[in-house]
Amino acid sequence: IISKKPKVLFMWFLIILPKWYSMQTQIIRHMNAVIFFIIGIPLIEIYLMIKIGSVIGAFNTIFLIFFTAVTGIYFAKLEGLNTIRSGLGQLVKNEIPIYEIISGAALTFAALLLIFPGFLTDLVGFLLIVPITRKIFIKIISSKFNKKKINGDVIEGDFEDTTQNKSDRKDN
Repeated sequence: IISKKPKVLFMWFLIILPKWYSMQTQIIRHMNAVIFFIIGIPLIEIYLMIKIGSVIGAFNTIFLIFFTAVTGIYFAKLEGLNTIRSGLGQLVKNEIPIYEIISGAALTFAALLLIFPGFLTDLVGFLLIVPITRKIFIKIISSKFNKKKINGDVIEGDFEDTTQNKSDRKDN
């Protein structure tokens, strides 16, 4: 930015630089969470498989992983059909099925977690299938997105257009 007035340039840095820095720290925070999930969850799953495998045996552990995946997907299918039925009921009442849409997405995520081998992902998947815990998860997550940010830079007001139309100018 080239400016002949140094005050304008200085003010620009005072306004833009702090906002840019706060955006960078938020991106870094989110990247740390993504890296934790990519590395941390498989490590926890491997640890749990080894510990449970040492207690109940390797074949029983493999059978338990397959059994939870098949059972979980079956129950996810049943709950998905219930969600579709509820959503259609909302549409018949002429209401928007917002909760049913979010619940369907949560059930899809639960089915995906149940397909992944592991005990922690199966636990979270089964918790998302149960309607009571799914409602709690949705409420917790939606409360994080519903926080309204109050911006002190906004000034509400009305305006009035005082310009004349081109047709009005020709008449004068």
